[in-house]
Amino acid sequence: MRLSGRITAAAGAALAVLGTLLVSGSTAVSAAPAPRPGVQDTFDSLGPDVKAAELSTGRTAHYIDEGRRGGTPVLFIGGTGTSARAAHMTDFFRTTRENLGLRLISVERNGFGDTEYDKSLGKADFAKDALEVLDRLGVGKVSVIAISGGGPYAAELAARAPGRIQALHLAAALPPYGTKPAYCGLSDDALADAVKDSIADPRSWWAFPDDSAVKSIPGFADTAYEEGARTYNQRGQKADPAPQVHEQRLYCERPGPDLSKLKAPVYLYGGEKDTTVPPATLATWREALPVTPVVRTYADSGHDVQYRHWDQILVDLAGHGDRTVVCHGDRTKLMAPKQADRLVAAGKATLGSCAWQR
Repeated sequence: MRLSGRITAAAGAALAVLGTLLVSGSTAVSAAPAPRPGVQDTFDSLGPDVKAAELSTGRTAHYIDEGRRGGTPVLFIGGTGTSARAAHMTDFFRTTRENLGLRLISVERNGFGDTEYDKSLGKADFAKDALEVLDRLGVGKVSVIAISGGGPYAAELAARAPGRIQALHLAAALPPYGTKPAYCGLSDDALADAVKDSIADPRSWWAFPDDSAVKSIPGFADTAYEEGARTYNQRGQKADPAPQVHEQRLYCERPGPDLSKLKAPVYLYGGEKDTTVPPATLATWREALPVTPVVRTYADSGHDVQYRHWDQILVDLAGHGDRTVVCHGDRTKLMAPKQADRLVAAGKATLGSCAWQR
């Protein structure tokens, strides 16, 4: 009985162990409880929706409106060859934008993306359309951020409605003042021939140098290519160069609009390696502006300064222009400019979010 009892106890123990094991050949795997379902209750954003508004002129404006309705309104004017959805290319700092309470609005320009091409329209028409869209959205004063070829349009808007500009931010922005671009002497056919191949291939249009900081942003290149395809093919226009040629002709117009009534603060951002909108253009802007701008130049940037230092631009747009974004001690911090400059000069901090260092 005792022996039988021992055998029975051992067998019971073995059976208990076997009950917790799945044996496959010589490999034993512990049977873990099935994980609880983790399906989310809301959708994640795939980027901004492009909306349409019938304007008093009879034209249809296409625009985006991203962010909390009560947030600080910001009008984003993208570079040449961009659609209303180009602001999506800055979503690598979406969390920062949302934390700062910024509401990002962008109005599409003539002939790009969803917007029909009308060769009779100029920069003043864009300014009128943008102001009407802002009216429809209930936005009075607005901060403006213009990138690259968006500069001339921002100037037009600021001249037309200076009292509605909360602050003007110009990042590697082309000025409609000073010397005309070299291509202005080309015929329309020659200009179309010069741009047609690059706009037909978004990878060429959005090519950045190998050392560009944007290469470290996950998915940036493909997002840019998608934006290029949208800009030039969305309506089935098959990369027709006419809208691009028309816009570049508008960049040749001189003199630029009179900014003498603008009282809002102005921020200028430039990359010292920029060959598209060279650093010398910052002086051109200063001469045209009636206020003394805050000028931020960066030795680490070329024509990608608007992306590499988008973190600082967001902070400035939120009204914290008296602070500098730095990475110090593996943490991103906002510091007084003198303290930030001292730490950067000593090699103890770098400009911008720590995301750029990882």
